Amino acid sequence: MKSFAAYSLQRLGVDHIDVYRIARVDPDVPIEETVGAIAELVEAGHVRHIGLSEVGADTIRRAAAVAPIADLQIEYSLISRGIEERILPACRELGIAVTAYGVLSRGLISGHFSRDRQLAANDFRGMSPRFQGENLQRNLDLVDALRKVAEERDASVAQIAIAWVLSRGEDIVPLVGARRRDRLTEALGALDVSLTPSDLAAIEEAVPPGAAAGDRYPAEQMAHLDSEH
Repeated sequence: MKSFAAYSLQRLGVDHIDVYRIARVDPDVPIEETVGAIAELVEAGHVRHIGLSEVGADTIRRAAAVAPIADLQIEYSLISRGIEERILPACRELGIAVTAYGVLSRGLISGHFSRDRQLAANDFRGMSPRFQGENLQRNLDLVDALRKVAEERDASVAQIAIAWVLSRGEDIVPLVGARRRDRLTEALGALDVSLTPSDLAAIEEAVPPGAAAGDRYPAEQMAHLDSEH
């Protein structure tokens, strides 16, 4: 852990890392040991804050018992709402912010993914259950329903999807990735979308909790996610 941090500091050319976050939990290493090692980096001034990624509520509590946890990075979107039952309440109880990735579900609910789109051989979505066969059809039906909501509010589907994540609380920060400048501009437009209670109800009706078809990762990857246990 400390050698990786030293390498990162050298490669980035900085004297400290604002948030040092483990990407995934190593099942063979107790979370207490991992967080304890990062806490030593905090004490030495090399790291400011400790972050976690894709961990469940029990692991969050164990980690927070060792040292303050500032942030949890985890997938959260209209069609990935698994954190709402136990993980998000645990974070809020402990004062841990959430960095939400996958807010557009890798483009699936962006409003730009078509049913006949051909994916490159190395595209992750080519093996993602939500992009396969009948799952894709059902998920894009949800997007069509969301599109009607967006059109009534003079916004794009992507803007509505991002604005919904923003509406979930000030402690949730959506990550937005874009390969094109126009897509980035569109995503930033979500900041100007203010959702009313009736808007949120319409969105919930269009895309109810649990409506997504297929898991967010293939089975073998899901099995390694602490957040799914």
